[in-house]
Amino acid sequence: MSANLRRVVVCLDVDGGRVKKGVRFESLRDVGDPVELAAFYEAEGADELVFLDITASVEQRPTFLDTLRRTAEVLFLPLTLGGGIRSLADVEAGLRAGADKISINSAALRDPTLLERAARRFGSQCVVLSIDAKADAALPSGYRVVSHGGRTPTERDVVAWAKQGEDCGAGEILLTSIDKDGARSGYDLALTRAVADAVRAPVVASGGAGQASHLVDAVTQGGADAVLLAGILHDRVTTVRAIKQHMSEAQISVRGVPS
Repeated sequence: MSANLRRVVVCLDVDGGRVKKGVRFESLRDVGDPVELAAFYEAEGADELVFLDITASVEQRPTFLDTLRRTAEVLFLPLTLGGGIRSLADVEAGLRAGADKISINSAALRDPTLLERAARRFGSQCVVLSIDAKADAALPSGYRVVSHGGRTPTERDVVAWAKQGEDCGAGEILLTSIDKDGARSGYDLALTRAVADAVRAPVVASGGAGQASHLVDAVTQGGADAVLLAGILHDRVTTVRAIKQHMSEAQISVRGVPS
């Protein structure tokens, strides 16, 4: 995909073999079968899919490779797997099961060398540093890194951690605002811009999409290379096609819509 094309990424939060959605990572509700939803969003024109096992890290269990494998068998879209990735062996298992990229969050906070080792072995293009952020004026950037599905505060500053992660070999940053997650009030543009200005790697904005204009803002004001969304698609508030059309009309180049 051309560097000037912005990507629309659909996130499937999976728990117990079902896609779930909540607000600020809580009050989860069932929205469907992951394989069926993945196929639907591919047909809708999504550029990529992210599969997040949202309770694997908290429950200290392996990620859901069987679901990933079944999905990868029927799709052609790039797939990113996240949740429960603790080791280089987990990264390899995810890639072998059909993922194109592996998103690492809590494990990288414990041991940043995991990013280095994964990038050396599989290439930086496969390694995504996932950062969950909460606003906190006590940190230099104004944002604190939280781990374990947004439940555990760390001492890390979001911008400093993004830069360190890139230096360790992460080829992409998946940046989620916990404060905005599920609220549908728009992405945290200040957070997105702060990280996008600090790193060279593509930044995927996540958390807060409520309408198509929010995705436009994430690109034009936040500097995001890609926008991730879930709830407003699951609830049929809008469609990937409608979002891409709106982005194209705002002079943002997207795949599948003439500019």
